Amino acid sequence: MKKFLLVYRGAVQPEDGQKHMAAWMSWVHGMGEAMIDPGTPVYPSQTISSSAITETKSDNPICGVSIIEAEDQIAAFNLIKPCPHLSIGGTIEVTEAIDCPMT
Repeated sequence: MKKFLLVYRGAVQPEDGQKHMAAWMSWVHGMGEAMIDPGTPVYPSQTISSSAITETKSDNPICGVSIIEAEDQIAAFNLIKPCPHLSIGGTIEVTEAIDCPMT
């Protein structure tokens, strides 16, 4: 199985946050073992360079991350398509993790 990083963007505050969170948690639990790490929501980011730290300027800011496991990219997309984040106008950036030992 391959691991995929999901980066949630935009749509940070839906009108009914509790209802959205309940739908999102239902989606997370419905994924079973495919959801390796439901991740966390995040605040607006800062960008660090060798000369400065600045607020990240983006029309589609990162608002959270997750890690899932799937057979391939198509299987990952099929798992992600029902995510309620998409129904409130958000997007999900998906990338396959590289299996590379880090120690």
